[in-house]
Amino acid sequence: MRTDGANYAAVVRIDLHSHSNYSDGTASPAELVRHARELEIDVLAITDHDTTEGWDEAADAARGEGVALVRGIEISCRHADHGVHLLAYLPDPTYPPLAAELERVLDGRNARLPATLDKLQAIGVDIDEDDVRACSGPAAATGRPHVADAMVEAGVVRDRTEAFERYLGPKGPAYVRRYAADLTEMLETVSAAGGVSVIAHPWTKRHNQDALDAEGLARLKDAGLAGIEVDHEDHGSREREVLRSIARDLDLVATGSSDHHGDGKRGHELGCNLTLPEAYDRLLDLAEKSAAASGRKTPEVVR
Repeated sequence: MRTDGANYAAVVRIDLHSHSNYSDGTASPAELVRHARELEIDVLAITDHDTTEGWDEAADAARGEGVALVRGIEISCRHADHGVHLLAYLPDPTYPPLAAELERVLDGRNARLPATLDKLQAIGVDIDEDDVRACSGPAAATGRPHVADAMVEAGVVRDRTEAFERYLGPKGPAYVRRYAADLTEMLETVSAAGGVSVIAHPWTKRHNQDALDAEGLARLKDAGLAGIEVDHEDHGSREREVLRSIARDLDLVATGSSDHHGDGKRGHELGCNLTLPEAYDRLLDLAEKSAAASGRKTPEVVR
């Protein structure tokens, strides 16, 4: 990987948010890394929801393919009574408070499944746990995306998007609230685990944008937030412009990424949004400082 100024910016393609089939993506970690290589992506972060199960497979593949791999987690959090997703990069996954909280979140995902299926059955959507688990593969928890996939298989909906809009989203008849970690507490936990945190797609419709405005983000920075994901397919040009300005004013790292899920999420091809090399370098510098301050043994970038 080159770091020689303008040439570095010209050749390095950095995608810091993607998912494998260990959460709700449709490709294995190794397949995801190979796909990144095919698309000439130089740096890839695999950030499965609430789990690190795919890290080892991804690391082995990255070494073979010559892709730099950043190991991360997209952690389900709650803030101002809305869900928020937190991208945690390079934390020590064995740090007991982090491991315990991830287990609690995954348990919440699994516990929601029977209640979701009961609600679907009540409105005439006839799928069961076997149908859903046939779609979830090696995922660490069976969640709504897998329910959506089972609904697609059953011919109830065309795709995941329709399943969430009509049935599974917060306003849908089969929505069931589940446990998510407190955002501020999780920022502190990730820092204590030697990692660095970025809020994923902060201004999507499902988030409480009022709580993630400049003032709210400033408070979260005080709790340990390092950056915000600015360039994301769920952000229009105006949202990106304003978020970039907020990041600059608050001295937060502005990242960009695909949020790739394979066949499970349309319009999010690997590399559709990228992180600038200087932002990536700064994020790694902050991660190195966090690791040193924590005293934890944290994962390095696989090169």
